Amino acid sequence: MSGEKKVEFHVHKKRIIKNIKIDVDKCNGCRACEVACSLFHARPKYSSNNPARSRVRVIRDLVNDIYVPVFAGEYTPAECLGRDKYVIDGKEYDECAFCRASCPSRDLFKEPDSGLPLSCDMCESDPPIGEPMCVQWCLADALIYEEREEEVEEGVAAGDMEIGVEALIVKYGLEKIAETVGRLSKRDKN
Repeated sequence: MSGEKKVEFHVHKKRIIKNIKIDVDKCNGCRACEVACSLFHARPKYSSNNPARSRVRVIRDLVNDIYVPVFAGEYTPAECLGRDKYVIDGKEYDECAFCRASCPSRDLFKEPDSGLPLSCDMCESDPPIGEPMCVQWCLADALIYEEREEEVEEGVAAGDMEIGVEALIVKYGLEKIAETVGRLSKRDKN
């Protein structure tokens, strides 16, 4: 069946996008965000404080009094090719200083015991908390939690669709499924 066409259906869904906005002008370098994150992600929760396990790091230039919180992003299996330099208030920074990725070339954002990559999960938990711990504990209001709703289009492969329809047929019978699809298609046309 190599000549078989694969059909894909598109489904529109609304998704909540979570984001932490950083106001570097307000960050005073206290590192409360690192401590709060470390405590929240300790096992058991709040049992120990090790900022090396934190999913946020404050990059700091003490001489020029500049502090930039950086959050752990996704793991990348290879080093990046860019080695851009940034100049902030006359001081030069390597782009790695602000990179969110965990990669083979540096130990930042890696679990200190296992070496596994860390990624910011916005403090997802059960029961959910209102805002990530770093935002709650930011004394200078440099971290602002934002949520927005975004419509995304997800592709559903025909194979996946067929499996779902077959399961419905087994459960309810072909006639009931056909009747329901007919009723829904009439409703959508009106």
